[in-house]
Amino acid sequence: MTEKFKIFDKWDITEIEVKDSGLKSAINLEPKLALKTHGRNVVKFGQVRVNIVERLMNKLALAGHRGKKHKFEVGHATGKYSKNMKMVIDALEIVEKRKEENPVQVLVRAIEKAAPRDEVTVVEYGGARYPQAVDVSPIRRVNLALKWLVHGSGDKAFGKKKKLAQALAEEIMMAADENGDSLALRKKKESEAQADSAR
Repeated sequence: MTEKFKIFDKWDITEIEVKDSGLKSAINLEPKLALKTHGRNVVKFGQVRVNIVERLMNKLALAGHRGKKHKFEVGHATGKYSKNMKMVIDALEIVEKRKEENPVQVLVRAIEKAAPRDEVTVVEYGGARYPQAVDVSPIRRVNLALKWLVHGSGDKAFGKKKKLAQALAEEIMMAADENGDSLALRKKKESEAQADSAR
């Protein structure tokens, strides 16, 4: 039975609950032994078929992106699946040790807390450009939350003694606990505040 699989033979993800009903369709928690899709899901809404832990790992490989610029590149976190996934597994093990609960549940909780509900886009009307508040789609909400978690951990580990896995674990735990030191939560609040002022 596939349901008996634990991911990486460590964590059972069949019991995990997504409390935010808006994100249920966008967070994939299908149990598989090894999370490796080889990029086969490059189609519309294909990301929904990729397990949430693998999506976090994919974001980790692009830790340097800030906007359209490559602000910095963490050399040891690019390219290799096995290296990147090892970092994610190490981070989840740290979360499990500190929180004493299923770390994938903590990751899902962090995503729910860090996913913005609305943001600002630019609308052109009669030659003038105006900021306009818009609702964020479920897939984009998850993508933004994952991106900000990775950026927060990248900033904490870049040029410091702290390892990226440790920084990622701390960022996930802070976001799950709604700690104000989390970059992901700060970004979410900033996005929603901008949207409020552009209504």
